[in-house]
Amino acid sequence: MTEFRAYRIDQDDGKVVADFATINVDDLTEGEVVIKVSHSTINYKDALAATGVGRILRKFPLNGGIDLAGTVVSSESPEFTEGQLVLVNGCGLSETLDGGYAEYARVPADAVVPAPHGMSAAETMQIGTAGFTAALAIHRMEQNGQMPENGPIVVTGATGGVGSIAIDMLAARGYEAVALTGKAEQSDYLEGIGAARVLVRGDVDLGKRPMEKAEWAGGIDNLGGDVLTWLTRTVGYGGNIASIGLAASHELNTTVMPFILRAVCLLGINSVETPRDLRLAVWRRIGADLRPRNIDRIASNTIKFDDLPGTFQAFIDGKVTGRTLVEIE
Repeated sequence: MTEFRAYRIDQDDGKVVADFATINVDDLTEGEVVIKVSHSTINYKDALAATGVGRILRKFPLNGGIDLAGTVVSSESPEFTEGQLVLVNGCGLSETLDGGYAEYARVPADAVVPAPHGMSAAETMQIGTAGFTAALAIHRMEQNGQMPENGPIVVTGATGGVGSIAIDMLAARGYEAVALTGKAEQSDYLEGIGAARVLVRGDVDLGKRPMEKAEWAGGIDNLGGDVLTWLTRTVGYGGNIASIGLAASHELNTTVMPFILRAVCLLGINSVETPRDLRLAVWRRIGADLRPRNIDRIASNTIKFDDLPGTFQAFIDGKVTGRTLVEIE
């Protein structure tokens, strides 16, 4: 196979550096399936990796990008055929495996997911890891008894990729989705993608007692820290809180009282190491009852591969709303 371009992350004297490089398939990490990549996306985690602000890569060098979609070039696994449209999200991409910021990828067969029926490569990457994480959170909550009739679900960090798609998916399922955001100016956007109400974080009293008045049937939290603590205080009996991120803090200062007296359940959501059977089941739901209705509004920003390096700082600075699609070819 001829040489191709990749956005490669490396270390130089202990400092993370990233730039385009010309490589070939033999330079890629091992895997049974070779994919011609057409689309990827940008997640906050990708920005942390490419800038070195976060310690994401466990080995160097690697191609960036925790998401990819494209067509199979070759497969040692009988599960996949040449020309088949597939995707990969998480599964160690841009951590221990070369990721999606390249014209070709080689990945383990058990990481590859057939694209949901009727979805293009671009649409799967508009959804990507962010949408998969949102869907996994809802799936886990519903496995644990969450139902629309139980009451409103709060989504924190609501203007981000996970938060935006979670609101869309929840509204489509009949839930009353309540958006919590620090960006009051984005209220119209949030209501437009399905939020029944918008709470501005600075206007919310986070409380001090182990339990405050029960207001919510559950929550999907992107922030951690004081906001996650607030959710444990204010989610009602039998409610589920899906913890999917720590954009504000990795700390959680609470007591066992909400978990005992209100039977609140705190669910940890790990989209990277999701078992294959569960990963496939959630992607099937993304193609069916959890398919976002407003994905073009959420993923309204599309960039070319060449423009990738200049985009990451805005994610670090918290200036991005929704999702950004990357056209590799």
